[in-house]
Amino acid sequence: MLDKGELTTLERKLFSRLRSPIAIQNFLDSIPTNWEKNGETCMSPRMSLRAKKMHCMEGALCAAAALWFNGEKPLVMDLRADGDDDHVVALYTRNGYWGAISKTNHATLRFRDPIYKTLRELALSYFHEYFLNTTGKKVLRKYSARPFDLSRFGNYWITSKENLFEIPEAIDDARHISVVPLKNLRLLRLADSMERKAGNLIEWNKEDPRT
Repeated sequence: MLDKGELTTLERKLFSRLRSPIAIQNFLDSIPTNWEKNGETCMSPRMSLRAKKMHCMEGALCAAAALWFNGEKPLVMDLRADGDDDHVVALYTRNGYWGAISKTNHATLRFRDPIYKTLRELALSYFHEYFLNTTGKKVLRKYSARPFDLSRFGNYWITSKENLFEIPEAIDDARHISVVPLKNLRLLRLADSMERKAGNLIEWNKEDPRT
């Protein structure tokens, strides 16, 4: 169980307002992207909130913490890419269907409504929008086979003042399932010019001092 006593008054007030996946997603969308200008980070929710910026992993941790605070399991899923960064989302269920909360700087790979019966369905919903803008190559190859439960790390990942690189490493080490049949890899169509144009849209510019 989450020990809410370890949270500050401001943290408890914030998480108590984020009672639904939509509320959590709206909050994450308001937070600037962490461009890691001073080096790679994996900040805890406490440190991300103090820094007022997050990248996808940090956003997934913050979303999972808010879900846990409000009585749900802190679950995440890894989407593994070929030639691009992995993307990690927080998972939730409603009436037996999966959805996802996603912190991203792009027009794609965003929030998912709870309409997916399986994790595979949810993972596949990201396939056609997960591509390299430079070449149009679709790069999603695997997803973590089971929901990754962050409660195995206790409470420290929510309030730690140190980077949490061990968490994405553990997620990466978990079993993953392929999404593309090997015989069909060569049959994949490149993202077209309109898709790549949309793929170049970003929410937070690197030159923005808030990032």
